[in-house]
This record gives sequence, structure tokens and C-alpha cells, in this order.
Amino acid sequence: PYDSGDPHVLECQLLQMKLAGIDGVIVDWYGLTKFRDYPILHRNTQRLVDQVTRLEMKFAICYEDQTIPALVEAGQLSDDKRTAHATGEIQWLAKNWFSLRSYVRLNGRPVLLSFGQTGLTDDEWSRCLAELKLPVAYFSQHHRRNSAIGAFDWPIPKEGLRAIRGFRESSRKWPTSIPVAFPRFVDIYAEAKVHKSWGRIEDADGKTFRNALAEALASRSRIIQIATWNDWGEGTVIEPSFEFGYRDLEVLQELRRKHVDARFPATADDLRLPMRMLTLRRHSPEKAKQADRIVDLIATGNLEQALSGLRAIERGQ
Repeated sequence: PYDSGDPHVLECQLLQMKLAGIDGVIVDWYGLTKFRDYPILHRNTQRLVDQVTRLEMKFAICYEDQTIPALVEAGQLSDDKRTAHATGEIQWLAKNWFSLRSYVRLNGRPVLLSFGQTGLTDDEWSRCLAELKLPVAYFSQHHRRNSAIGAFDWPIPKEGLRAIRGFRESSRKWPTSIPVAFPRFVDIYAEAKVHKSWGRIEDADGKTFRNALAEALASRSRIIQIATWNDWGEGTVIEPSFEFGYRDLEVLQELRRKHVDARFPATADDLRLPMRMLTLRRHSPEKAKQADRIVDLIATGNLEQALSGLRAIERGQ
């Protein structure tokens, strides 16, 4: 079930997240320019946003500002328009997505992340954010930029779990931060002849994810990021797979009950419901209305009714 443009696949993946105890998604967004595959990514992001809103979940945007030097190099953007370009794209976000009830806010401000350090400079980000009519809660990666209220952490393969502790120490000086939890890091870059591998963080039979998530939850940060749901190129996936099954999602359920919500109701068996729904949709499209009703029951936490109804549909009743 891997097609980011298929609404039913998106529905399945979001329901898996919700049943695991994940509240929402941070979308890696490449902007609006008709360049490379950016239009496809933007279209699929809109489809994801539609499903997030429908299923009563949350989303935030991580802006890939590395797109800007790429556009300059390709002759699609002049160098003196770098900041204006970023400002225009964030203003589009403000007009179209920041106002949605499903968008993540921190102290009333929409949350915005930026990935990496190879796009806009610190000064450019400061000028960009100063131009916005709507103030944002901006987080940069690893290090807090001058215009950011904090930073978000990300796996550093050569440092492994030690990097988490370093980020925790640095973030004590900031107003807020977003710690990261990750299951492993096993990239394909050398194999694919892209560049050298960034290094490797072992899965350690699930201990890496369990320890990283427990440490992130213990920080009491208001937002925790899991890296990642489906970055197969770096092997950081927690979505169900042949290699690991539903193991990481079951760990999420367990630790959510321990640290966040002791009454979190979903069980390991419930995690299997969304895939059954996707199979039903694909093989019995004439039962779409019945499927919609089951999805609504899952999304609102009525899991016993959902399971009973799904069984009835599968039996052909």
C-alpha cells in the first residue's frame, strides 16, 4: 500500500498512525514551482491534507528551502529574489493551510519547520519571516536560527543515540524544541550511486526506537517528531513492513499509554483494521458507503463497532 496520490492509501496510513497513537503528520513540502517533481509532491500533499482534516488529525509543514538554490542554479529564479520567493510560498501556506482547524499551532501560531542548512541563510530567514503578516512558530533543524523559537532534532547516523542527548542539552537554552525519535538509519545512497552513505544506526531488535521514543516523551516537549513514517531511502520507516511488521506501532501504543494517555484504547489487533479496509475498498468498490461508515467509526474511536461492522461487510452481509 504505497501510493502517496491514492486517497485510500492515505486513509489507510493515517488510520494506522491514529491507532498507534500518532496525532498528525509533518509534511516535507517542496513548494509551488513547476520544477522537477515538485508539482506532483504538492498535489499529493493537498490530498494528504484533505484526508488529515477528514480523519480529525493534525498536520504541519516542513519547508524544503534547499529548493531555492536549486531553482537559482536552474535559471528559474534570480539570486536577488531568494528571500521574496520563500516569503511568497509561506504566504501561500498562510492563506491556504495555516487557517485550517487541522493545522498545528503553538501558542496560537502556526508551526513551520525548515529542513537542512543549505537553503536560505540565517539573515534571509529573518527577513523572510519579518515580511509575513501572520507570525509563525518557526523551528530550524538541529540548531536554532536567529529567527526561530527553537529547533527540531533529526537522526545523525555517525552519532546515533548520543546525538539525542546533545540536542537535549542545547535545547535547554531555547524557549521550546521538538525532540526526535527514530527506529534505525540504513540508507541506500551508496548502493544507488547517489553519494557515500551517511552511516548507519542499527535497529537493535527494536531497542533503538523504544529508547529514543521514551527519551523524547520524557522531555515533556509539546511536540515530538518521529523520523520517519515512510522514508524508505534512509530506512527510518515505522510504517508496517515485511521486515518489522507492526512492531514499532505497537511500541508507540505502549509508550503513549505510559507517558501520555493511560486510557488510550487502541490495541495491537486494531492496528490491522486499516489494511483490511484498504483491501475491502480495492476488491469491493461497490461497498464504498459501508466502508466510509467503518472508517468514520475507526476515526472517532468506536473500535468495537468498527470491527463488528467490518466483519459483517467481509461476510457479505
